[in-house]
Amino acid sequence: MSARPQPLDGPSEPFALAARAAEQLAGRLGRDDHRLALWLGSGWQRALDELNVTATTSTDELAGFQPAGAMGHGSEAHSVRVDAPEGESLQALVFTGRTHLYEGHGPAAVAHGVRTAAAAGCTVAVLTNAAGCLRSGDAGASDGGPDGAGAAWPIGSPVLISDQLNLTGASPLTGPLPPPPHAFRHVDLTDAYHPRLRRLAQSAEPKLPEGVYAGFHGPEFETPAEITAVGRAGADLVGQSTVLETIAARQVGLGVLGMSLITNAAAGLGGALSASEVIEVAGAAAPELARLLARVLAALAADTELWQGSVL
Repeated sequence: MSARPQPLDGPSEPFALAARAAEQLAGRLGRDDHRLALWLGSGWQRALDELNVTATTSTDELAGFQPAGAMGHGSEAHSVRVDAPEGESLQALVFTGRTHLYEGHGPAAVAHGVRTAAAAGCTVAVLTNAAGCLRSGDAGASDGGPDGAGAAWPIGSPVLISDQLNLTGASPLTGPLPPPPHAFRHVDLTDAYHPRLRRLAQSAEPKLPEGVYAGFHGPEFETPAEITAVGRAGADLVGQSTVLETIAARQVGLGVLGMSLITNAAAGLGGALSASEVIEVAGAAAPELARLLARVLAALAADTELWQGSVL
């Protein structure tokens, strides 16, 4: 029988609950040496086809995790062995789903996964998602993005996240503080998406572009006016996840690598928007995304200095 989800937006202490979930995760997966955590967003699930899964459990049975409520998301946590070309290897946690604000949960529930990963010993979080694009070729932006610079990005292509705009109206940093050495509230987000991790990803795929991700609350798609506004503010991508997880990850010391799959032109820059279009585009891109993500994880595993804890 699945454990009853623990409320995270009332008086419960979220970091103690994350520590409990991490202990349960280690017991169910049979190991406690995970160093990296990966979240497979919409369109990224097929990455498991290219990964060496050694154990699997249901997150429904872990303290504080909510049942998957978003289209294309699952409720599994996998232990995965990641091998680098030079023979180095590390163990990674791979989650097939995440919690969104638009499902009716608060920011503590959204942040629970990354807090659990940190409590489990991970030092790097890889966050993937599906996103609308303000620089899509379908949007007629071949001469550049909303700021008039850069090339168009085609539908179905991946993009590294270089920075973010949190437009959700929420923050996971309200409420209790984490235990030392991360017991601080005012988190520096200057390098929210760590440059070293982005360079390693580009060493695996040199053509990967970078862009700014604007995170909305959802679940409705954005309006053309909202897209115009965030374009002027510097956004290249829009979605309804990731930004709160990144903030929470940085608070507990995780380095973050973010990757978006462009599934549609943003509102007003193409045709009508639908969730079915997102799933269709993601399905077509899935095989190449799986191979790309496997190469990126191998590049991360090969950087021995990264796992010595001194560079993030």
